[in-house]
Amino acid sequence: MPISSFVAHAGLFINTGSRDEKENEHGLAHFVEHVIFKGTAKRKSYHIISRLEDVGGELNAYTTKEETCIHASFLKEDTERAIELISDLAYNSIFPEKEIEKEKEIIIDEINSYKDNPSEQIFDDFEEMVFPNDPLGRNILGVPDTLKKFERKDLLNFIKDNYFTDQTILCIVGDLEQSKILKIFTKYFSHVPQHLNDRSRKLTEPYNPSTREEIKNTFQAHSIIGCAAFSFSDDRRLTLHLLNNILGGPGMNSRLNMSLRERHGCSYNVESSYSPFSDTGIFALYFGTDKENIEKCLRLTFKEFDLLKNKKLGNIQLSKAKKQLIGQLAIASEHYENLMMSIGKSYLVFGKVDTLEEINRQIEAITAQDLILVANEILDKNRLSTIIFK
Repeated sequence: MPISSFVAHAGLFINTGSRDEKENEHGLAHFVEHVIFKGTAKRKSYHIISRLEDVGGELNAYTTKEETCIHASFLKEDTERAIELISDLAYNSIFPEKEIEKEKEIIIDEINSYKDNPSEQIFDDFEEMVFPNDPLGRNILGVPDTLKKFERKDLLNFIKDNYFTDQTILCIVGDLEQSKILKIFTKYFSHVPQHLNDRSRKLTEPYNPSTREEIKNTFQAHSIIGCAAFSFSDDRRLTLHLLNNILGGPGMNSRLNMSLRERHGCSYNVESSYSPFSDTGIFALYFGTDKENIEKCLRLTFKEFDLLKNKKLGNIQLSKAKKQLIGQLAIASEHYENLMMSIGKSYLVFGKVDTLEEINRQIEAITAQDLILVANEILDKNRLSTIIFK
């Protein structure tokens, strides 16, 4: 995608994540993402790190439940340097045994750092509650006992079994000629042998709500309320995004921020999120509060749920809610690295990218009745799971 900037951004998106692991591979997708930086057939770790940093660029990667991405930001004149490096990492990594052993300890430290932060650990525990006995419910980082057993052959086998060429997208955003990009892409990716997808993703068992409370001896209490939600292919997905934004989105005027923080002063941090996946999704509302205020916060939260389930938004309220979401999306698209990530993920999931105008039309088409119907399904007390750390 062309933009007017001295900087360009590129990402290789692979439709493989932690939910594609077997039980004895827990944490392997994320482990692969770490170790690809530790050496290729022609570069040592230092040369990988320095290749873009020497020209002021940045190189990184991430792993989610359903995708792995190697991405870079760089001056546009260094586009070929960046694309060649991404290709080298993705298809020529050699996974040195010494680096594998070293990286195990680094990731175990990363796991322990999450355990030290209950406001982050609670999200992993909640996902495990919603999707028990399923790879989708397992945390992305893995567990130390499994990580310690990984060998080089495990990494190579995981890539062979899960990295499909028809499930891989290279996305570039920058002030670049399309013909030049196609030439660079052909030069560095045409050698990759075709490997077509032969797997399907499906939850092992249906969602059943549950409640859990743990004593953590923390200064604050932490809670998440939520449930399994809509998949990428569900027509109600955008309505739930709007509902989520109204309820606990990033705006300071979200209903729960206004209630729990502004009016009652019982929570500094309250937010909700909706993450769709290929065959399901998850809705989660988090807040942290003093332990004596936990019941009050729960009561206020369910009060807001009831209002959204039973009282239609008026025309002005609905118009403001839509405008807010449309504005947030427009502002996010001005950040070109975020735009590259959004475009790459959209192509990976849908095989297309809707323009902002098309997305805006879809948002404007949502009715107050649509929101009521989605609220009554997602915020139904009988469907909700709750986890509390205190």
